[in-house]
Amino acid sequence: MSHPANLSSKVMRQKRHWIYSMKWKQPPIIKIYEALGAIADGWVKVVGNTAEVYSSSGNKFYDVTYNPVKKTIMANDNGSYWKGYLGYPAIVFLMKARVVSYNKKVSDLLKDFAWKDINQKFKNNFDKTLIHILSSKSEREKKMLIDFTTKVESEIKALKLGYFGKRILPPEGY
Repeated sequence: MSHPANLSSKVMRQKRHWIYSMKWKQPPIIKIYEALGAIADGWVKVVGNTAEVYSSSGNKFYDVTYNPVKKTIMANDNGSYWKGYLGYPAIVFLMKARVVSYNKKVSDLLKDFAWKDINQKFKNNFDKTLIHILSSKSEREKKMLIDFTTKVESEIKALKLGYFGKRILPPEGY
């Protein structure tokens, strides 16, 4: 029979393996648009494999931590915590770190949008948010946005990123 201390150690190793083997769900495409807008608006501060990404209201920030060796990432935004998909703060980090593509010209098309307000206006119906955002663009700009975000969506899917540790509660506030 195993000693309780040995059993506890084994359980912890299994739990750690389980946490690192969990994979992020694919984000809604709008989160890639939000990430591009966040970069255009300068809402991000990257230091090494970590980042602080500010909300569109500027009243709070999200923490992002990335481990390139283990291909794991963690962010404490609402989508990441409550829905299990890779939220826009993590996508911002991946773009800034050049893990996925980034295009300044495309990003600048999404500058100065109040994402939180727009999402709430449409009751977090991200399809309606996307239609609203694209309706403000020319046909050429729409094509650039759609083509680029589709490319990034494929790159994110191919990464198969896992969770970096336990999920962290999002900050409170608007």
